[in-house]
Amino acid sequence: MSNGSTTWGAPERLMPEDHWDWSVPVPLSQGWKCGPFIFVGGQISADEHGKTIGVGDIEVQTRNVFENIRKVLNEAGADLHHIVKFNTFYAFEGDGDEVREYWEKMTKTRLEFLSDPGPVGTAIRVSGFAFPDLLIEIEAIAYVPELASSIEE
Repeated sequence: MSNGSTTWGAPERLMPEDHWDWSVPVPLSQGWKCGPFIFVGGQISADEHGKTIGVGDIEVQTRNVFENIRKVLNEAGADLHHIVKFNTFYAFEGDGDEVREYWEKMTKTRLEFLSDPGPVGTAIRVSGFAFPDLLIEIEAIAYVPELASSIEE
């Protein structure tokens, strides 16, 4: 294109089948595919009915959250290795070494799903979530170079 602009087309809403849904009807999306970028909304550890999976277990919940992220990415033709940035929100009420041990369990589990070198990551400790059994929520941004190279120039 002579003007230097990129044509990506319209954003594509991502709503995988058999994925968890909110407890009340909302127009929010699980993710959006915008050209070579995929934005995955905050994923929680829940089944397709919104019931928490892994109550009280940060490792189980973290694995399930990454499986939910994978579902959204797959819907867009991407996978976990395409993640370039993610934000982790986690709830924990302990202090000192307890926090470090909890964070290390969560991080060790997250590393099972991330490539090396990994994406940019941020972890934010929160006082809780809308559903009290949830321990973790993760949002992600992925970049798929193949989608960028397939855009008409």
